Amino acid sequence: MKNSEVAFQPEHDHSKCVDTALREAAERCRERQLRLTPIRELVLKLIWQSHRPLGAYELLPAMAEAGFNSAPPTVYRALDFLQEQGLVHRIASLNAFIGCSHPDHRCTNSFLICTQCKSAVELDAPDVLTAVSRRAEEVGFRVESEIVEIAGTCPNCQKGTEHG
Repeated sequence: MKNSEVAFQPEHDHSKCVDTALREAAERCRERQLRLTPIRELVLKLIWQSHRPLGAYELLPAMAEAGFNSAPPTVYRALDFLQEQGLVHRIASLNAFIGCSHPDHRCTNSFLICTQCKSAVELDAPDVLTAVSRRAEEVGFRVESEIVEIAGTCPNCQKGTEHG
């Protein structure tokens, strides 16, 4: 089952996603000789507890509750680190972050975003970005980054059930 199909399933086990993401993050940091500090780990865990993108300010209360410095710069530093390591993605239109479902692969930076329940998933669609890059090249445009954000309604909201 693809990531987009999994995330839009109401019976989906988020705890398995969290455990897998934390394990992969720890392994990635160990391989790169980087520290997955308790704050970085908590931020990653909070992001993975739901497939709904979270903004930095939404993370602050949980960080304070866990006994960490809940100042915005602390959260942004952790998010910057996680993004640099390919563990989270920033969804620009929402100014929010979502966990990367396959940090060991080059991501396509394409996302499906439900306008009703605010869930979001990575969309594995390299052909879309290839087409965009090819067309940009044809008109002499040099692409520096590619992000495709597609807004719509997820299967759960179409059926009248909200997940999250």
